[in-house]
Amino acid sequence: MESIWLGLCPSSRTTRILAMRGPGETILKAHLSLHPTSPRAVVALLEAIALWEGAPVRAALVVDDESTSSTSTSLYRDTFALFGEQTPLYGLEWVPQSRTVRRRRDGLTGLGDFADLERLLARTVAR
Repeated sequence: MESIWLGLCPSSRTTRILAMRGPGETILKAHLSLHPTSPRAVVALLEAIALWEGAPVRAALVVDDESTSSTSTSLYRDTFALFGEQTPLYGLEWVPQSRTVRRRRDGLTGLGDFADLERLLARTVAR
C-alpha cells in the first residue's frame, strides 16, 4: 500500500503543510496557525488525512537545525511524548531543516513555495 507523505514546517507566523501521494503528486498545501489550539490537533490531522485517503501517513516535522530552543523545535513537543511514533494510521519523525531548494510545478498555486518540504519528504519520508 502506498503511503501519503506529509511535511509540517513551522515558521515565525504559520505552519506550512504539504501532503503528497508519492514523489509526483501534491494533494494538499496549507498554511495553518503556528500554535494549534488543541494538543491533539497534529494527531487528528495525520489521522484524518490517513482516513480520508485510505493510506497511512508518513510525516516529518521540520526542526530548526540551528537552535534546540526555537519555536519550531518545541512547537509540537507536548503533542507527542515520543517522536518516531508509529501507529497503523501514521508515523512521525523530526527532521533537521535544510537550506537547499529544488523547484517543481505541482498545479496547486497561490500558497507560496513548498519546494523545501517536497524535497524533505522525498529524502526522509520516502525511504
